[in-house]
Amino acid sequence: MIVLLPVFRPSFHLVELLMAVGDGARVVVVDDGSGTQGASIFDTVRERGGTVLSHPVNRGKGAALKTGFAHIAQTWPDSAVVCADGDGQHSAEDIRRVARHTEVTGHITLGARRFGSGVPLRSRFGNLFTAALFQTASGTRIRDTQTGLRAFPAALLPWLLTVPGDGFDYEMQVLLAAIKNGQPIDEVDIATTYLNGNASSHFGALSDSARVYRPLLRSITRRQ
Repeated sequence: MIVLLPVFRPSFHLVELLMAVGDGARVVVVDDGSGTQGASIFDTVRERGGTVLSHPVNRGKGAALKTGFAHIAQTWPDSAVVCADGDGQHSAEDIRRVARHTEVTGHITLGARRFGSGVPLRSRFGNLFTAALFQTASGTRIRDTQTGLRAFPAALLPWLLTVPGDGFDYEMQVLLAAIKNGQPIDEVDIATTYLNGNASSHFGALSDSARVYRPLLRSITRRQ
């Protein structure tokens, strides 16, 4: 199992996750332009056997994922990859379950969160709205289009590098492109965790939302 963690200005949650995942997994961390902030954390990742790739400036989550995919495709070309957030949102158990599902099925696997009463109202509404818009755009229902916990079979790594997008929009572009290309997408239930009201998220409510919704609106226009 290759665990890919794109991070920007990480907290100690990153080291805790690395320890929880255990010795059976290779971990690749992409530092997306954190600068000096988090330098000691990245040193700890290296000391514990993880690989750290660095962008000199912040380029966006999509660019960080692509950097990781390119490295993994070259270094471990036959390995499936599970992408997760390094801020404590995803447990090691859920990461392993999502990864195993892809290893068994060869399908793209999404870790689907449950959006019950304990989830911030903004997140619940945003997820429901985005899921409905995605179904209109693609003709396919996916419960959690914005999850950061996703696993991909090794054969799809070169294709993932061709999908457009450098920011948070990249993950939406991947789902739309996968459905267009007939790639199976499965969902596996995972725990829903919001630490301090999701304060660690670097998602910009207006600017990043606009980038995420733009490809959906383009797809809806094409279907009409």
